Formats: sequence, C-alpha cells, structure tokens
Amino acid sequence: MTIREEPLSEALLADLIALSVDWAAEESCHGYRANERADIEGERIFTAREDGALVGYLFGHVERAEKTSSVIAAGTPYFEVEELYVRPFLRSQGVGAALFRFAEDTVRGEVSMLMLSTATKNWRAILHFYLDELDMAFWSARLYKHI
Repeated sequence: MTIREEPLSEALLADLIALSVDWAAEESCHGYRANERADIEGERIFTAREDGALVGYLFGHVERAEKTSSVIAAGTPYFEVEELYVRPFLRSQGVGAALFRFAEDTVRGEVSMLMLSTATKNWRAILHFYLDELDMAFWSARLYKHI
C-alpha cells in the first residue's frame, strides 16, 4: 500500500470521481452525491494505492476560523477534511487511518488542528474510528428526528 499526496491530474480526477460514484451507490451517508470536477479542484489530495490502483482517498483544504468558538480561536488555521473514503473490501484494515495520519503529518506545520463533519448512517462505527482510533475530540452533533 502506498500513501502519498498527489497533485490533481486528469487521470486522478477520473479515479476520484469513479470512487465517489461507488460511494454514492453505497447509500451509506445522508445526502452524499458523487463528486464533480468542481468538488475536487483546489483540494489537497491524499491517496492510497495498491498495485497502482486507487483504493482510498482523503481530500481537504486549509481554512482559518472566522470566529472564536469553544474549541478554536478566530484566525486559527486548520485543515478541513472534506472526504475520506476507502473501498469496502479494505475497510477495517488501517487504510483510512493511514490516510488520515499521513495527511495530519503533512499539514502539521501549516495548521493547528484538523476538523471534519460526517453524515454517515453508521455513526457508531465512524465515531469509534475518529474518536478511539484517531484520537480526535468530540465537539458537537446535529441530530434529527422525523415526526
């Protein structure tokens, strides 16, 4: 398995879009739709490849906090993880964690923290992944109930 940051190319764009089509077909996230070029352009892209084939990715970008909150001061740079995806047959094998840690190590000198939101339907598994495996801290949750 090779984990690295890659510049966006037409070939990588096609691979990323194809994986996002697969992800959308899983229907594992509330409201997820396959990516288009505009969703990916301008993002920093971290890839997991096995025998040259793309099997996972993480992309995001640096932002600055607009206002002070309970966890971050206004003006603080942070890396917003937009997406983290691993092909189903490789899940629970450390690929997602390797992507996350590689991205974390890469942006460490530029930002003070990493942040992300998730809309997965399997919230227990994703909270275990981010909180227990990656040592992230819980900040907030938005809950809903149809009535």
